[in-house]
Amino acid sequence: MDTGKTKNKIIIYTVLTLFAALMLMPFVWMLFASFKSNNEVFSLPMRLLPREWHFENYRLIWDQIPLLTFFKNTTKLTVITTLIQVFTSCFAAYGFAKVNFKGRDMLFVIYVTTIAVPWQVYMVPQFALMGKLGLTNSHLGLILMQAFSAFGVFLMRQFMMSIPTELLEAARIDGLSEYGIFFRIALPLAKPGIATLVIFTFVNIWNDFMGPLIYINSTELKTIQLGIRMFISQYGAEYALIMAASVLSLIPVLAIFILCQKWFVEGITAGGVKG
Repeated sequence: MDTGKTKNKIIIYTVLTLFAALMLMPFVWMLFASFKSNNEVFSLPMRLLPREWHFENYRLIWDQIPLLTFFKNTTKLTVITTLIQVFTSCFAAYGFAKVNFKGRDMLFVIYVTTIAVPWQVYMVPQFALMGKLGLTNSHLGLILMQAFSAFGVFLMRQFMMSIPTELLEAARIDGLSEYGIFFRIALPLAKPGIATLVIFTFVNIWNDFMGPLIYINSTELKTIQLGIRMFISQYGAEYALIMAASVLSLIPVLAIFILCQKWFVEGITAGGVKG
C-alpha cells in the first residue's frame, strides 16, 4: 500500500470529520438546551450539558400551544405542495428536455431566469393578487403559490437530458404515447433527481416562515414555525421550550432525508460521473 496516499486519506478524512463536527455542534447544543431550564440556556459560563435535566419541557410545549394542530397543518402543506411541485417540475422538465417545439430553449431560459428574482420583489403584488382571489388566510393559497418551481424544472431537466433519446424513440415506434413514455420510462429513470427535488422541496416548505406569517392569521391554520414563535412574548422568550419544539420540528426533515438518501447520493454520484 502506498504510504503517501494513506497519509493523504487520513488527513482528508480528519479535516472532513472536523468540519462535520463543527456543522453538527449547533444541533447538538440545541438538543441539550432543550433539556435545560429557561435561565440556564444562555447562562455564563456556557455549559453544553444541563446541570439538571428538565424532561418536562417536551410535555410543556404540547400544553402551552396547540402544537399537534401546527404539526398537522405543516404536514398537510408540505406533503401536498411537495407532491404537486415534483409532478409539475417533472412534467415541464420532460417537455423542455425531450419534446421538440418552436421556441423551447428560449422559453426555458426565460422561465429559469425567474430564479434570480428575489421573492421580496413580487411579494406585495402577489399578496394583492391572493387577496383579490380570496385566498389569504387559507392553506390553498400557500399551496398554489408554491406549486410551481423554476429551480425544480431546471434540476429535473438536467436528469431528463441524461435519458437516451434512442430509448424514447423506440418506445414511440412501439406505439407508446407521449404520456406513457413520461410515466413508464422517464419518471422511473429520473428517480435520483426526484429524490433530490423531494428533499429540497420538503425542507423548504417545512421550514417556511415568511409565507405563513404573511398569509395565515388564524391560529388553527398556523404552521409549526409560527407555533415556535408563540413561545416569544412581549416580555421575554422561553428559550428552553423553543429548543424543545425546534428539536421536534427537525424529526420529519431528518426522516425524509434518510428515506431519500439512497437515491439522493446516487444522483450526486451519477452527476459526478457524467461531468
